[in-house]
Amino acid sequence: MAAVEIVQLLVSPVHRYEGRPADGPAPTPDSDLAERIEVRRDLGIVGDRYFAHPAHRNASVTLMSAENLPVGLDPAVDLRQTRRNVLLRGVDIDAYIGSTVVLDSGHGPVTLQLNRAARPCAWMDTTIGPGARRALRDKGGVRCRPLGDGVLILGPATFVVVHTGVGVGARPLGR
Repeated sequence: MAAVEIVQLLVSPVHRYEGRPADGPAPTPDSDLAERIEVRRDLGIVGDRYFAHPAHRNASVTLMSAENLPVGLDPAVDLRQTRRNVLLRGVDIDAYIGSTVVLDSGHGPVTLQLNRAARPCAWMDTTIGPGARRALRDKGGVRCRPLGDGVLILGPATFVVVHTGVGVGARPLGR
């Protein structure tokens, strides 16, 4: 078990990155950021654009490590630019692909199957700055399937690996 921090949560009811990156993104309201999210088994985050979409069942929740944000390109970068759902500090989440983990902020644990990398797209160079896509390669977060219902809130949380995937070399960051 590792102590982590849930730094930021994002629930976006609509897609913000449509069309060409050169055309710029749709405005991102601060209301996309949340203090609390509800996660539902096999459905995703209540209110999010991918909630209950069968095509996104195995990738309906995305996690990212705060330590991997390209703050050298933009010190203010956050989930509004990367479009991930949960920003964690204290764990190298990308190293856990293939694992099943439990994230618990004290309001009902959330069990997640970490299925695959959340690959950065060309939009990252537009929304964060030139070079962001390259900077996020292999550390752009993970796409997950929720295996149970639960609630996540900002602040301290615990991170537990309940099943380790093949070849996983995960470790907490800064510990």
